[in-house]
Amino acid sequence: LIIGVGFAQGPIMQSVANDYPNLQFAIIDGVIFEADGKTPKANVASLVFKEHEGSYLVGMIAARTSKTGTVGFIGGMDIGLIHRFETGYEEGARAVNPSIKIVQNYVGVTDAAWNNPGKGKEIALAQINKGADVIFTAAGNSGLGAFDAVEQSGKDDGRATHFVIGVDSNQNMVKPGFVLTSMVKRVDNAVYNIIQDVVAHKFQGGFHVFGLDSDGVAYTLDQYNRDLITQATIDEVEAAKKRIIAGQIKVTDAMLK
Repeated sequence: LIIGVGFAQGPIMQSVANDYPNLQFAIIDGVIFEADGKTPKANVASLVFKEHEGSYLVGMIAARTSKTGTVGFIGGMDIGLIHRFETGYEEGARAVNPSIKIVQNYVGVTDAAWNNPGKGKEIALAQINKGADVIFTAAGNSGLGAFDAVEQSGKDDGRATHFVIGVDSNQNMVKPGFVLTSMVKRVDNAVYNIIQDVVAHKFQGGFHVFGLDSDGVAYTLDQYNRDLITQATIDEVEAAKKRIIAGQIKVTDAMLK
C-alpha cells in the first residue's frame, strides 16, 4: 500500500497508479479517476472527509462565543476544498445567530498560500479591526499567523479578548487560552482503516468518505479549552451533531455546487 497525503499528490499518483495497476494506493483529500475522468480507479482508495460537517460545529461555537457579532475565516489557497470549510463554518454560525457578520479572506491562489504566516497574521489583524473576535483558519502554516494575532490582542480579566479556531489536527495547545477549539480531520482513523482493509484482503478503490458519523471530523475539547466554551454551547453543538448524522440538518458541501 502506497499512501499519498494531500491533493497535491494527485497528478503524480494518477500517473504511477496507471503504471502499476496491480499495486494498491490511497490518497488523502484526492480522487484518482480512470481515463474517462468519471470512474474512480480500482487500485486507488480516495480518502475524503466531510470537512463541512465539522466546520458547521465550530461555526456554532464561534457564533455562541463571539461578543461582537462578527467572526472571521481565513482560507489558504482559494480552492473548492477550502470553500467546503468556509461554507460549513458560515452555516453553523448563522444557525445560532442569523444576523452574524462573517469576514472571509484567502491567502492566495498558489501553493505558496499554505506557507505564509506573515500574510496570515496581516489578514487576521485586518479582520480583528473589522470586529471579528473569533477567527477560523483553514490555511496550513499561514494560519499560524492568526494565532499570533489573537495572542497580540491580549486578555481582559484573565480571558482572551479574541480567539482562533485551529484546523486539521488539535492545535489547542499552540497558544493555550487563545485557541477556542480545533476542527480536526481524523486522517489517522482513515489511514488505519485502509491499512486494515489491505491486511484483511478487503481493499477497495474508489471513495471512502469520513464524516461526523464515522469520527472522520470533530471539534476538540480538552484541558486547554474546556473553560473557554460554556456547557450550554457544548450541549447545543452535540444536539446539532446528532441531527447532522441523522440527516435532519443538511450542511452544504461547497465542492458539489
